[in-house]
Amino acid sequence: MKSFFPITAFTCLLLSSAALAQAPLTVPASVKQAMDQVRPDAIKAHIAYLADDRLQGRQAGTPGYQMAVDYVVKQLKTMGVQPAGEGGTYIQKVRLRKAFLKPGATFVARDAQGTALPLTAGQDYVIYPSPELASTSVTNAPLAFAGFGISAPELGYDDYAGLDVKGKVVVIVPGAPRTFASTVASASRDMSGILQAAAKHGAVGLILASTHAAPLPDLKRGTYSVLGPNGKVAASRTFAVGSRQQLYAAVNAATLQRLMQAASLDTTQVFASIKSGKPASSALKTSVSAAAQSTYQDIESYNVVGKFTGSDAKLNKEYVVHSAHLDHIGITAPVKGDSINNGAHDNASGVACVLEIAKIYSKLKEKPKRSMLFVFMTGEELGLLGSAAFTANPTVPKASIVADVNMDMPTIIAPLLSVVALGGQHSTLLEPVKRATAYLGIALEQDPEPEQNRFIRSDQYNFVTAGIPALHIKYGNKTADGRNNLSEEVQKWRAVTYHKPQDDINGLFDFEAGKKYVQLCFLIGYQVAQNPVRPTWNKGDFFGQRYGSR
Repeated sequence: MKSFFPITAFTCLLLSSAALAQAPLTVPASVKQAMDQVRPDAIKAHIAYLADDRLQGRQAGTPGYQMAVDYVVKQLKTMGVQPAGEGGTYIQKVRLRKAFLKPGATFVARDAQGTALPLTAGQDYVIYPSPELASTSVTNAPLAFAGFGISAPELGYDDYAGLDVKGKVVVIVPGAPRTFASTVASASRDMSGILQAAAKHGAVGLILASTHAAPLPDLKRGTYSVLGPNGKVAASRTFAVGSRQQLYAAVNAATLQRLMQAASLDTTQVFASIKSGKPASSALKTSVSAAAQSTYQDIESYNVVGKFTGSDAKLNKEYVVHSAHLDHIGITAPVKGDSINNGAHDNASGVACVLEIAKIYSKLKEKPKRSMLFVFMTGEELGLLGSAAFTANPTVPKASIVADVNMDMPTIIAPLLSVVALGGQHSTLLEPVKRATAYLGIALEQDPEPEQNRFIRSDQYNFVTAGIPALHIKYGNKTADGRNNLSEEVQKWRAVTYHKPQDDINGLFDFEAGKKYVQLCFLIGYQVAQNPVRPTWNKGDFFGQRYGSR
């Protein structure tokens, strides 16, 4: 077949990057031959091992997770993948901190007359442990309602505009304006960013309020954060990194209603306003006093990192990442007599796909121009913590990472006829996706489930917030029978399988779809590795403007 790029070096130099972006994909015969050797039974074998009961659900920091680490390292060595972790090894240590609240924490809200609201711990409110400050307190801190807690003046929306929260505790509700694009709306709900915005504006704490009747979080099992090399919290969704945050709590909808009524605010009108894109922030006529102590259990876990060095003397100093999370949720309460959450789809399947992508590269006599980095991350199920640790302190220079193609639960339960490129619309990464899907005869669709917030729920999001263009390839809606309702079928499957012991190797799989998924993600990464022009954020893009300079 034709070579991937035009045949001569001279004509390649004449091509502009724009023209290259529109060129149909042709694949060199040697590359196609390597792609064709992807075996569905090899994908199945990886999943079968990683989802075996012996690994006890691969919870980060457990012996079962270490078995998964050892398996992946062995596979990489067998394929000739070079170590790219710390100290010439395949691993990167990730320090996880599990924080618990000591008994005796107090939380008292008082109205303008000094009368305490009748609140019950666990029912009306919960206090989160602080992952960094062993003792925290606020005394008569005024409350301020700050809508969704979003500060995005570049989008024409800022809940903090004209609102003084210095020394106060901010009250917010989850969500984003309907005027936001779905991926921007998803990113705006990320608690790490919300907490940082509150701290930046001088707030000493934050209360997340429910807007509908629902149980509050059960924090008995603790909360997780990542510690940096200095022993301080480096990533957390309960603590604003680098701050002296004194309170993070959650309250139920009834408590929110009391707080709003005390300030003569109509919640129906307020919610309608912020959903329409008009901030409705206001000082509240209530103060809060709270005190808590936290204890810690620090856990060592590991990312696995391997590489193939690129063939171009200059471009091989840059890296294209293929990533997947290696952990799952371990052992929980029994469901139908089984308590081991094997995580076959989530995410042994994604790990298997990255391993098989690495195997394709291992068969190429001439590697692509850029180097390829294969990253298997811990702690995704605990809040994207392994990828947060990696992107904060990567084992290669951060500026040299040009893109990430992440694989998390590709949901290979039916023929792969269409896909969604989550995040692709924000950068030039969409072009190699278009060419690869066209080459393989796969339709490229819009996200059929934007309400799932999938863009921020997997590890590619930490690459994005590190300023690195990234995407996550998920199933589309197309089906062989023409009903084109795969997302509906996935929702039914997910209801009985997702994060349950029933997600094992005996469940529903289409390993031929897995083969096609591997080929697709390989082709996307391969094109990026071959293109002399590194991926860029689209002009004026929200993520590029907010994170592109990092």
